[in-house]
Amino acid sequence: MGLWWVTVQPPARRMGWLPLLLLLTGFSGAPGQRSPLNDFQVLRGTELQHLLHAVGPRPWQEDVANAEECAGICGPLLDCRAFHYNVSSHGCQLLPWTQHSAQTRLQRSRRCDLFQKKIYVRTCIMDNGVEYRGTVAITMGGLPCQRWSHRFPNDHKYTPTLRNGLEDNFCRNPDRDPGGPWCYTTDPAVRFQSCGIKSCREAACLWCNGEDYRGSVDRTESGRECQRWDLQHPHPHPFEPRKFLDKSLDDNYCRNPDGSERPWCYTADPQMKREFCDLPRCDCYHGAGELYRGSVSKTRKGVRCQRWSAGTPHKPQFTPTSTPHAPLEENFCRNPDGDSHGPWCYTTDPGTPFDYCALRRCDDDQPPSILEPPDQVLFEKCGKRVTRLDPRRSKLRVVGGQPGNSPWTVSLRNRQGQHFCGGSLVKEQWVLTARQCFSSCHGPLTGYEVWLGTLFPDPQPGEPGLQRISMAKMVCGPSGSQLVLLKLERPVTLNQRVALICLPPEWYVVPPGTKCEIAGWGETKGTGDNTVLNIASLNVISNRECNIKHRGRVRESEMCTEGLLAPVGACEGDYGGPLACFTHDCWVLEGIIIPNRVCARPRWPSIFMRVSVFVDWIHKVMRLG
Repeated sequence: MGLWWVTVQPPARRMGWLPLLLLLTGFSGAPGQRSPLNDFQVLRGTELQHLLHAVGPRPWQEDVANAEECAGICGPLLDCRAFHYNVSSHGCQLLPWTQHSAQTRLQRSRRCDLFQKKIYVRTCIMDNGVEYRGTVAITMGGLPCQRWSHRFPNDHKYTPTLRNGLEDNFCRNPDRDPGGPWCYTTDPAVRFQSCGIKSCREAACLWCNGEDYRGSVDRTESGRECQRWDLQHPHPHPFEPRKFLDKSLDDNYCRNPDGSERPWCYTADPQMKREFCDLPRCDCYHGAGELYRGSVSKTRKGVRCQRWSAGTPHKPQFTPTSTPHAPLEENFCRNPDGDSHGPWCYTTDPGTPFDYCALRRCDDDQPPSILEPPDQVLFEKCGKRVTRLDPRRSKLRVVGGQPGNSPWTVSLRNRQGQHFCGGSLVKEQWVLTARQCFSSCHGPLTGYEVWLGTLFPDPQPGEPGLQRISMAKMVCGPSGSQLVLLKLERPVTLNQRVALICLPPEWYVVPPGTKCEIAGWGETKGTGDNTVLNIASLNVISNRECNIKHRGRVRESEMCTEGLLAPVGACEGDYGGPLACFTHDCWVLEGIIIPNRVCARPRWPSIFMRVSVFVDWIHKVMRLG
């Protein structure tokens, strides 16, 4: 499509055709009429910029009545896909692009709201998807689609037009196939195939009463269209989006802002004020979910799953041909390796190789109960250290700690080379740390490093054994884990100063009374000097005992050490570091230091993330790379 801009004519010059547009859209501005804005999704405070049309004047019409009038003009025009609305000047600018068009980008704006036609930006389909105008261009079998303007390798009768929307090689449904959008494929042996695009009803499901539902269904259970939350007609209401920012009252989508039985909306029918929406309940699984065959295809964080047959963005270890016992269909969540955390999938996020799915156990809303520890645990090439005394003989930085040697404890450094968190070396190219150390799971890591092989927070450039390695990738842990795995640009060199710490068996429970130690370069609260690595010994207590003080807030995925009379514990700068316990002649990473309410509060147990609950996830991330 060529580049062009539509200028909205002043009212006096468009009186001849505006009534026709209003007749076509069914909007006259009077309460009780369907709003043309119902066909649009809005992004507040946003402009859409075309990179090939970034300079030069953009024609605006500054005297439209409101955004509804602009929507009434754009709606029937086949080559208008979005519009800017200037809130201050009531200006209107029609656009032939959306955020999914090539050479476009979104940018924040103080003056504009961006309205885009739903059929172009919605990632699911209504009914059978005849109006779908999205950009999916691969079939459910992973085959690239053939361009509609091409007649090879598969000849066909269709001619692309603005009306039928047969653009490029995007999936479409020109013949109203009940199976939804499809395309001719680039494989001569497969003439055409469905694209497997989900209906909006099935794309998002309900947990509990659906207060967290964020899908894009905009019809009630009787089929009535929903009224927009940002409009007060045909039904006045109190739920204005700007007053309920945490309720995601987007456009005219079904929501549950008042804790009702399930999501609902005000309807566009003046005779029916509000109705519930017909939405499916979320699926569940039994046991570990090896036999789960449902169609959930999103992770707990809402990220869409990668198709099992696809090779990007992640190269799968499990494929439909390699795992016939667990049919890996489309991008549905499955459990081909018997993961105890339940069904999972490769994700479409390049920074997250895999994640667990938005599913719950059918028989229990809680995670699996922690198992009894095994009788014997064998470790070989990890958790060994050579005793090294601190040459400065200084007191330490962990509150109440002593100088010591922890060759698996690493220092995370920001772009200025400053220490901000600890971590544990669990593999030559992998460090485990805490989620609280980073503001985002997807932030840039350029300039961030891991320092190993030193006892000092400010080592001299020539210090022997110091290794400085850049962070290459960050993988955030499952929901509720507070864990992060960092992949390094290259493997470390193991020696007397740098060693791996062992990982515990899955669901291993450290027996109460076990002596463990924490290590870090964090705040000492005046208990020592801030020039060396500090280590402090702490005894493990049971969760039952810990919950007496913490009033039942400690979960099975967490563990505790006893509170001492003297202040001993972790503080700022220690987060992400290890709680290491000596088991069968090896040091094992049993816990990760996370923020507690108070640093080393006397008589209060300290809480750590229990690594054994997430060890299967750790191994899988490192295996998938």
